[in-house]
Amino acid sequence: MGDGVKSTSLAAAGSSGKENLLAAAESNGKENLLAAAESSDKEKHVRPADIEKTSMEIIDDELRMRGIAIPEENYAVTRRVIHATADFDYAVNLTFTDRAVEYGIAAFARGISIVTDTNMTLAGISRPAMERLGITARCFMAEPLIRETAREMGTTRAAASQIYAAEQMPGAVLSVGNAPTALFEIARQIRSGLRPALVIGVPVGFVNVTESKEEILSVCREYAIPAIVARGRKGGSTVACAVLNALLYEAAGLADPSRRF
Repeated sequence: MGDGVKSTSLAAAGSSGKENLLAAAESNGKENLLAAAESSDKEKHVRPADIEKTSMEIIDDELRMRGIAIPEENYAVTRRVIHATADFDYAVNLTFTDRAVEYGIAAFARGISIVTDTNMTLAGISRPAMERLGITARCFMAEPLIRETAREMGTTRAAASQIYAAEQMPGAVLSVGNAPTALFEIARQIRSGLRPALVIGVPVGFVNVTESKEEILSVCREYAIPAIVARGRKGGSTVACAVLNALLYEAAGLADPSRRF
């Protein structure tokens, strides 16, 4: 083989080798960039504050896509309920009496206590927010006195606990996420003079649920008691927690998740 042919072959081999090296470097660079991006994305969504922030952004986007407009004063509560349930029906069925959110935030800012109808709701309320505001929360459902009272009166423990709460903690924020009978009892007490700071009526189920919600909403409007009600069958302790925490975060200045985690 002549020197010219050898030189050409060597040049071609060198060129091919360079191209291969460049291609390999480019490929590795892309892989490294993708790996770095993936790692960054994973890190972004490992931190609780980042997860919540992204979740809220997704909810905002989907509400816009659905063409759902929520009054600004009710937005934080509605969005947190959707965040807790992944259910956009609450954008429609959550009903607020006039300035209910404003009054709820103001009540917590004054240190008004909370009465819940389930220990599940009690366990889910933000402790840091309550501590910052000096708020206590109670659930009387498991108290021996409540069981005895319910048996003597022929009623539910949920109703009996509201009777007890009215005596022990008048003017509290009353949260009902499970028992319609609790809402019926609260409505009866409001007619008799009880003035809770706020009523959250979000029980879930099939028997007396929608009726109890319509009853408490009507009574609260009649007596100018602030109320937040999830109309229809949907609700539950998770929803009650979400409403309470939304109000507590606003009152305590903890709406930004980076301040809570």
